[in-house]
Amino acid sequence: MRRPGPSPKIRELAIQLLDYEAANPGDVNIPAVLCVSEKLRRPLSTLMGNTGFRSLMARSLTLAKAQVPGLDAVQVTPDGSLEGLSDPSNNDQHAQTGAMLIAQLLELLVTFIGEGLMLSLVLDAWPDFTAIRYLGEKRS
Repeated sequence: MRRPGPSPKIRELAIQLLDYEAANPGDVNIPAVLCVSEKLRRPLSTLMGNTGFRSLMARSLTLAKAQVPGLDAVQVTPDGSLEGLSDPSNNDQHAQTGAMLIAQLLELLVTFIGEGLMLSLVLDAWPDFTAIRYLGEKRS
C-alpha cells in the first residue's frame, strides 16, 4: 500500500518556506531546500539530539523518494544535514523534490508533536515569515 504523502496544507507550507528562502538567500549558491533543512535542524537537534533529527530526516527522505524521482543521490549525514542536493541543474525538478522532502519532514513533525508545535518551530526559525496563507487555511 502506497502512503498518500503530506497533506496539501503541509505541501503549501513547504513551498512557501522554500520560496521565502529563495527570495532571501544568504548564499545564492546554496539551494533553498538546504537552507530550510538547516534552519529546522538547529532547533530540532536541540530538542531531540543529532541522532533523533538524523532519524527524522532520514525517514523524511525515504518517504520523499517514494513520491518523486530525483532524490536517489541525496543522503543524510551523521549530523542530519543533507548531501547530494548542491547542484540544482533542473530548477523545476529541484523545487519539486525539495518541496516534497520538506513537506515530508513537516508532516512527520505534525504526526509526532502536533500542528501547533510544528508551526511554532517554523515561526521560531523564520521570525519574519508570517505563514499567512497557512494560518488562514487553518482558521477557516
